Amino acid sequence: METREEHYASMMQAVQRYAPSADLDEIQKAYEYADRKHKNQLRKSGEPYIIHPLAVAEIVAEIGLDTDAIVAALLHDCLEDTDASFDEISHLFGQTVAELVEGVTKLTRVQYSTTEEQQMENLRKMFMAMSKDIRVILIKIADRLHNTRTLQYQTPAKQISKSMETMEIYAPLAHRLGMQKIKWELEDVSLQYLDPEGYQQIIDYLQENEASAQNFMNAIQSKITDRLASVGIHGSIYGRVKHTYSIYRKMRAQNKTIDELYDLYAFRVIVDNIADCYNVLGHIHDLFNPIPGRFKDYISTPKPNMYQSLHTTVIGSQGIPFEVQIRTWEMHQTAEYGVAAHWKYKQNVGEGSEKEFEWVRRLLENQQDTEADDYIHSLKVDMFDDEVFVFTPKGKVMSLPSGSTPIDFAYAIHSAVGNTMIGAKVNNRIASYDQVLHNGDIVEVLTSKSAKGPSRDWLNICRSNQARIKIKQWFKREKRDENIIRGKASFESELRRIGINPEIIQSEDVLPLVLKRVSFDCLDDMYAAIGYGGLTAVKAVGRIRDEVTKATKATTPKELLNLNKQQPAIDASGVIVEDIGSCMIKFSRCCTPVPGDDIIGFITKGYGVSVHRKDCPNARSAMDPSQSGRWVKVTWAESPEATFTTALEVDSVDRDGLMLDVATILTSLRLRMNEMSARSVGSGRALVSLVFQVHNLTELQNVMARLRGISGVSAVRRAEG
Repeated sequence: METREEHYASMMQAVQRYAPSADLDEIQKAYEYADRKHKNQLRKSGEPYIIHPLAVAEIVAEIGLDTDAIVAALLHDCLEDTDASFDEISHLFGQTVAELVEGVTKLTRVQYSTTEEQQMENLRKMFMAMSKDIRVILIKIADRLHNTRTLQYQTPAKQISKSMETMEIYAPLAHRLGMQKIKWELEDVSLQYLDPEGYQQIIDYLQENEASAQNFMNAIQSKITDRLASVGIHGSIYGRVKHTYSIYRKMRAQNKTIDELYDLYAFRVIVDNIADCYNVLGHIHDLFNPIPGRFKDYISTPKPNMYQSLHTTVIGSQGIPFEVQIRTWEMHQTAEYGVAAHWKYKQNVGEGSEKEFEWVRRLLENQQDTEADDYIHSLKVDMFDDEVFVFTPKGKVMSLPSGSTPIDFAYAIHSAVGNTMIGAKVNNRIASYDQVLHNGDIVEVLTSKSAKGPSRDWLNICRSNQARIKIKQWFKREKRDENIIRGKASFESELRRIGINPEIIQSEDVLPLVLKRVSFDCLDDMYAAIGYGGLTAVKAVGRIRDEVTKATKATTPKELLNLNKQQPAIDASGVIVEDIGSCMIKFSRCCTPVPGDDIIGFITKGYGVSVHRKDCPNARSAMDPSQSGRWVKVTWAESPEATFTTALEVDSVDRDGLMLDVATILTSLRLRMNEMSARSVGSGRALVSLVFQVHNLTELQNVMARLRGISGVSAVRRAEG
C-alpha cells in the first residue's frame, strides 16, 4: 500500500507532465491544508483519507486541467467532511476555487433512487444545470473514477449500488463530455461488480486467446506501418482489443457468444493533419477489403460530443474483421478527454479554430469580452437554462420550466394534487405559492380533501402551460355559474367602454349574428368561457363589434348605440362603482383596502372591477393615458355590518413568546383571523404576517396602535402585495 508521500510525489509528477504551467506552490499549499483538515480520517481501506484527494487531483492533472481545478480536487471533500468553510477556502485559495469545491459538494449530495431511463436522463441534466463551471463536473467524474478503482474495500451492497450509479450517471456524463478513456474504465470496473460472471467470462476468453490476438494485431500493425512509411506519411499505429463492457453490450444486444462476435479488434492510426487522415483511409482500403456500409466520416460531421475520426471496418487475409479509426493528434486528445482536452489546446483556441468547437459553444457559454487565452476559464454550462430539476420527497426527479413554483410542481404530479393543494414545503420548510424553485430542491405538496380548488391568482403565478391549462379546466368544469356571472360582467363592461349598450346584444336581430361570430350556441356559453379565462372579453367584443354596429345603425335609435349613464352599482360588500350598471367587484389582495381608505377601481379582464387603495403601487398606472379607460371612480357605501379582509406586517426582535403576545392582543380585540405566520429575517429580527377582518380604517388603526405596544416591536405596517 503506497504512503501519502508516494501518492503526493505521483500527483506532482502528473502535474509537471500534463499541466506544466500549473502553480506548484499553490498546489503544495492546498495539499498541506487538506492534509491538516482530514487529519485522523481514514478510508475504508484503512489508508489516510488524504490519499483520496491526492488521487483525484492526479486524475484531474492527467486530463490537463489548470491550477484552480487541481487545487479544488485536493480540497473537494473539505466542505463536506471537515470543519472547513467556504469563506476560509475563498480567503486562502480564491473565490473560483471555493466555488468549484462548493459545486462538487452539491453534486455529491444528489441522491439516486430509481433506475428508470427518463429519471436517469433528468439526473444527468440536473448535474449539468447545477454546475455553472464545467470543471465542477470534471472533478466530480475524477472523484467517482478513483472511488470506482477502490470499490473492493466496500460492502457487496455498496459495490452494486455505486456501480449502478456509475453506469447510469457518471459513464453517460463522461460520454456526453467526450471523455471516452474515462468512460471505458468506469464501465469496465462497474461491470465487474454488476455481473461478475459475465465479466469474468469475457476476461477468461481474452486471456485464453491473448497470444493469437497479439500475433494478429502485430501482423496488421506491421502491414499498416510499412505501407505508411513507404508513402512518406508519418503516423502512430497501434491495435487493441475492444474494452470489456463494449464486448459485453454487443453480446447482449446481438444475443451472441463472444466467439461469434466479429469485430473484437480495433486499430488507431494517428497522423499530423486532416489531409493525411483521408490519405491513410485510401491506403487501408487498398491493403484490406472494406465491409460495405461500415464506413463513417466523423471528421466532416463530428458527433454531438465533439468526437472526430474516420471509421472503417475491413477484413484481412486471415478472414478476421477489424475496425480502423483514423484521426489527428488533436482529435485523439479530444476523443480521450473531450471537453477537458481544451485546456491542453487552449493556446490554439482562436477565431480560426472556433468552428471545430461548435458543440462546446452549444454546451458551454463563452463569457463576452474574454481574451482567447481565457476562453476555457469562462466556460459555463447553459444547455439547460430553460429547465429546473427538483425532487419529490421520495427522490423522484421532476423537470419543470425555469422559474416554476410549487403550483407548477403540484400540477406536474397530477391534476388532483394541484386542485387539492393548500400549501407546500421546499427543503422541508413552508414555502409560499410563488416561491421560485431551484435545481436540487426537495418539494412536498400539502393537500386537503376539503380544499376549495385553485385560486384564479394561480394563473398569474404558475409558469408552465400544463399547470395553466389544468387550472382553467377546473374553473371551466367546477365554476360554471360563477364563470357566467364573471364573464357577463366583464363582457358588458368592455361593451360600455367602447360605447355600445349591452341591451343591444339581446335584440332578436343582433343575437344570432353575435353568436355566429363568437362560435357559441348561447350567450351563457360565451360568458362562461370569458369567466374561466378561455376567451377574453376584449377579444369577444372585438369579434362582434362590426356586426353589432352594422345591424343596429338602421333599426336602433341612436341613443341606444351610446353608453347610457347607469345608476351607480352598489356591491353587496359596500362599494359604489360609478357609470357601470352591474358588475362583479373584488378587493385587491395587493393592498387590501378597508372603509376609510381612498380607493379607485380597475376594470379587469374577466373579473369585473378590482378595488385598490389610491396609494397602492399597482394604482400608479391610473396616470397612464393608455390605461385611463380601465380605471373607474369608486366610493364606499354605508355598510356598518360588513367586514373587510386586510393584512399587516409586524417587524420585531426575534424572541420567545412573540407570537403568543400578538395572538393575545388580536383575541382581546375580537378580530376574525384568516392567517398568521412568522419567519426569521436574520440579524435577530422576525417578521409576523397577519391577515384578518375589520369593519373600517378606524378599527384597523386601533389594531396597529395596540400591536406597536408589544415588547420588541419596532414597526407595524400594512402589507403590500
